[in-house]
Amino acid sequence: MSVAANFMIGGEAGQGVQSAGIILSRTLARGGYHVFADQDYESRVRGGHNFFRIRVADSEVGAVSEPIDILLALNQESLELHKNELSGAGVVIFDEARVKATGGERFLPVPMDRLAEEKAGSRIMANTVALGDCLGLTGCDLELLEGVLRDYFGEGKLSEANIEAARAGYEYARENFKKISPVRLGTLRRKKGLLLNGSDALSLGALAAGCRFMAGYPMTPASPILEYLASKAEAMGLVVVQPEDEIAAINMAIGAAYAGARAMTATSGSGFCLMVEGLGLAGLTETPLVVVDAQRPGPAVGLPTRTEQGDLQFVLSAHHGDVPRVVLAPATVEDAFWLTVKAFNLADRYQLPVIILTDHYLATCYATVGGFSLSQVTIDRGELFSGKPEEYKRHALTESGISPRAFPGLSPALVVTDSDEHDEAGHLTESARIRAEQVAKRLRKMVSLRGEISPPELYGPKQAELTLVGWGSTYGALREAVDVLAKEIKLNLLHFRELWPFPAEAVSEMLSGTGRLCVVENNATGQLARLIRAETGRGIPWKILKYDGRPFTPAYIIEELRKGES
Repeated sequence: MSVAANFMIGGEAGQGVQSAGIILSRTLARGGYHVFADQDYESRVRGGHNFFRIRVADSEVGAVSEPIDILLALNQESLELHKNELSGAGVVIFDEARVKATGGERFLPVPMDRLAEEKAGSRIMANTVALGDCLGLTGCDLELLEGVLRDYFGEGKLSEANIEAARAGYEYARENFKKISPVRLGTLRRKKGLLLNGSDALSLGALAAGCRFMAGYPMTPASPILEYLASKAEAMGLVVVQPEDEIAAINMAIGAAYAGARAMTATSGSGFCLMVEGLGLAGLTETPLVVVDAQRPGPAVGLPTRTEQGDLQFVLSAHHGDVPRVVLAPATVEDAFWLTVKAFNLADRYQLPVIILTDHYLATCYATVGGFSLSQVTIDRGELFSGKPEEYKRHALTESGISPRAFPGLSPALVVTDSDEHDEAGHLTESARIRAEQVAKRLRKMVSLRGEISPPELYGPKQAELTLVGWGSTYGALREAVDVLAKEIKLNLLHFRELWPFPAEAVSEMLSGTGRLCVVENNATGQLARLIRAETGRGIPWKILKYDGRPFTPAYIIEELRKGES
């Protein structure tokens, strides 16, 4: 019999919603469960409704699920907003000193503030009392939570006080709610996975790939990448810089890459707008560069703490003139690691910018992953110059379009390039012939690059009445929707992780065996559908588009599909 449960912690900014959610997620992951968690918060330091959702199961999960089994309401607003989302056996845990509720056995008052003060010496640990309540209700081992608290707060008085608070909540639930059991979660004998969010996994991928320089200006939801890499800089021999703006960030990364370091920058959509001129500079000077665009709703400031897939068409065409580039879009937390490694290798091999399109949802959601084997990580620096120094030409014409690289100061060869059009030696020119040769040379890279791009994944039967089409972070919700609907209709999923150069031939062949198509995207205009039509001629009139700043869930997709069928 499968085991699954959904938790939600709701409160206002400043009440410790995120900390409580992370601690509970880590505890359940240590219990051997698969965990998937996401968070919803407003763009303010204090106040405004926040919540943290956690889905736990004894089998793999890749998306959140709506019905709530245990709602931990830290304030009245959370109760009012989410009480109607409870599952059939769902319950609410709350403190009567903060929240007023009636409704029989489903509403479980716990004196969190009082227990925290009595057992731990401060009401600030009331949330830890509540976490103990959650474990007491579900039958989880309290020692798991105690271990996580020691890791989270470190050894010392603060850690021990939180453990006392958790124990008080655990015992209170066991004594007062003996007959109430919304879900039962024991401890599984399963190899425990890592609990990471997309930003952590992407950052780890950069470190594994040998990134040695990162410049970034803080911007939600890309800031955690900057923060994570900065925290590891000294240990990993990495230089991390926060310059005055995004223009400086991309130009500093280009300078580091020109000198031979693997370099990256990270931003969001409006920050990427400022980087576009730098993107062109990397393209013209044939400098390897990895750029992360962590999408959020736009235009302008948009919704800073919400999610969207609105930048696809932008990053494909962000340039003046013709600039070869690669665009990758991780589908899962695990993908974020491996595609980042691939991004650095492609950037070096083809000497061009590689753009990683993540988004707020993937950047901030947590999932258990099995770990990453560094033995499977290959670092490919591309073709390096090994001839006579006096014969070196930075932009030498080659059949592949790739000129061997030498690094200034690390090679006896003289390395010259220019932001104006240049000749093979790197000196600026206005020759019509040389201009045409250099443009054609740079674009020849795309021929070989097409062989490097993986086709989209086809999940489900090869032949289907209906094919769902998606890209990036919608993967988990789409895959689960396919699994649920497979009992009613023969359908499958075509999902893209690698978007440019577009694998047109493979996509055309895959679509040839499909019936109806429905694209599912977190934007208002169906940007992937537009790309597919432009590259293959195949239109997709049926679209499920969501652009309210919230992510897809399997239930939402299923509901919209059924509306379309009716």
